[in-house]
Amino acid sequence: MRGKLVVGNWKMNGGLNLNESLLKALRARADGSMHAKLAMCVPFPYLAQTQSLLAGSPIEWGAQDVSEHAGGAYTGEVSVAMLKDFECRYALVGHSERRTLYGDTDRVVAAKAEAVLSGGLTAIVCVGETLEEREAGTTDEVVTRQLDAVLGRIGAEADRAVFAYEPVWAIGTGRTATPEQAQAVHRLIRTRLASVVPAAGDIPLLYGGSVKADNAKALFGMADIDGALVGGASLKSGEFLAIADA
Repeated sequence: MRGKLVVGNWKMNGGLNLNESLLKALRARADGSMHAKLAMCVPFPYLAQTQSLLAGSPIEWGAQDVSEHAGGAYTGEVSVAMLKDFECRYALVGHSERRTLYGDTDRVVAAKAEAVLSGGLTAIVCVGETLEEREAGTTDEVVTRQLDAVLGRIGAEADRAVFAYEPVWAIGTGRTATPEQAQAVHRLIRTRLASVVPAAGDIPLLYGGSVKADNAKALFGMADIDGALVGGASLKSGEFLAIADA
């Protein structure tokens, strides 16, 4: 049976002193009584610090992106093997900011997901529509296209991945999809996964889009929402743990 998972994404935030305070606070309060597994995806420069501070704790960690290439002349890129040196469990692929700001296409996202899984890590595959696409009524079409690109590369290996629905219009805007809107897309994702993966019911599906302690319980009450991909709230230990506790 699938479990609950709450993953933090610091985005381009952090600093050595701030990180230490945050991670120590999380570690001090995260124990076997938590209702969900916890993980934190941090900027590349802070992976060593995160590894040092969270090693031996129930909190796992990972990266916010990864290269589709194993190595070579790709200046500025970071490979899966490099992430493994820091004992990362997860790598985000296809985050909306990577897609919209840095041009990660469906093909690139699919290749990154394949690289992560081939390297023995867990890919957190992000999909979601823009405000214009939602208002045009093409949410299902967009999410299915993004999902199919990944499934076309990884096939049944999708049972080793996590999928996150993040409506672009609800990220960092303070707007949140209603629990019913989020559930509808999560159900679409799980149904599509079921056409490729026999155990699709065991794959964790996360919601990401201005998740906070005060809306987490309603979201997590939906049948196909297994946790959250948390942005700004993951920089506040109390807020992040309250979301996990929901």
